[in-house]
Amino acid sequence: MWFLFAVLSAVFAAFTSILAKIGIEGVNSNLATAIRTVVVVIMSWGMVFLTNAQSGIGQIDKKSWIFLILSGLATGASWLCYYRALQIGEASKVVPIDKLSVVITLILAFVLLHEEFTIRSFLGCVLIGAGTLVMVI
Repeated sequence: MWFLFAVLSAVFAAFTSILAKIGIEGVNSNLATAIRTVVVVIMSWGMVFLTNAQSGIGQIDKKSWIFLILSGLATGASWLCYYRALQIGEASKVVPIDKLSVVITLILAFVLLHEEFTIRSFLGCVLIGAGTLVMVI
């Protein structure tokens, strides 16, 4: 089931980039990010209430709160930078560079989470990096 959600995530992310590039024309990138964020917040809380998950708030421990807040700050910084890059650059160049996050995530997962980093992981990172370079040159 995780694979289906991962594929859907990629499809929605692709639409996000194209729709954002069209919608951001003539709009301040920070304002556009704020509008997008409000929509995401409403949608996310809607899903929380739809699935009756709101009762779980009280069980979240301090460590989880800290890391979820830090993750939110990283997401906000990413979105602000992404929308600015998308506003001033071509989507076909901005998006591949943004997707270098895959390589960075694999490296961070190895270093910080002590996940396995195999030859296959290394080769994938090299190929993604090389592919990105080819696309943006």
